[in-house]
Amino acid sequence: MAELGGTFRLGGDGPEVNRLGFGAMRLTGRGIWGEPPDREAARGVVRRAVELGVNLIDTADSYGPAVSEEIIAEALHPYPDGLVIATKGGLTRSGPGRWDRDGRPEHLREACEGSLRRLRLDAIEVYQLHAVDPKVPLEESVGTLIELRDAGKIRRIGLSNVTVEELERALALTAVVTVQNRYNLADRSSEDVLEACAARRIGFIPWFPLATGELARPSGTLEEIARRHDATPAQVALAWLLARSEVTLPIPGTASIQHLEENLGAGRLRLDPDEVAALEDAVG
Repeated sequence: MAELGGTFRLGGDGPEVNRLGFGAMRLTGRGIWGEPPDREAARGVVRRAVELGVNLIDTADSYGPAVSEEIIAEALHPYPDGLVIATKGGLTRSGPGRWDRDGRPEHLREACEGSLRRLRLDAIEVYQLHAVDPKVPLEESVGTLIELRDAGKIRRIGLSNVTVEELERALALTAVVTVQNRYNLADRSSEDVLEACAARRIGFIPWFPLATGELARPSGTLEEIARRHDATPAQVALAWLLARSEVTLPIPGTASIQHLEENLGAGRLRLDPDEVAALEDAVG
């Protein structure tokens, strides 16, 4: 099912992934903290995602912390051929809903080693700097990822929560295969970053992809287009992301198999240009 949304080759010559992926943040407890209510059910969601064709799973050491990565390994290891697990380092946790940046080289090295251990991998296919630490030069953080790649710990480098200027500084040092920023129908503040990624054929992973803001109001444009396609508003929001650019790689996350199947059904939708424009105009 996931393949219905199309495919994208990471880095131009890297693994080909189905553009509709799975974000594993919601596999943890409330506030992205601690254990989920039912760990076996969480493992079941991950297994079902792969059964439905998902071959890009996004996670981070800070989800839980550690819990999301552990659940992925428990559910899927030994991993099927072609599965790309992208994880992140650079944020630490001090409690539910609390996120602190740490881009120091020593922390990133430690975070990477922890992810390798929990995911039971010899090398991480895509390792992303979770956020730029204002106390640490970006060049130092990215330089550490380059060292980890050279050491065979990771294969490809990604960024998250960056500006165009930060992306360009990183690209001056190394190839970047993905950028993950908040982006959805209601929040297009990273439009310039998406455009920069599209120009360079860098995969753009929109996090919080299902936020629709005012578009969620009854009898609005989103609901009207969903009715026209016999789809849900969430499916239309994901279909819009797929239509927005060939480099977008939406990773809707959920702890429900029902919602997972619904989300992946978005790959069947084909919005026409007028519908795409109407959705964008509806939120200004």
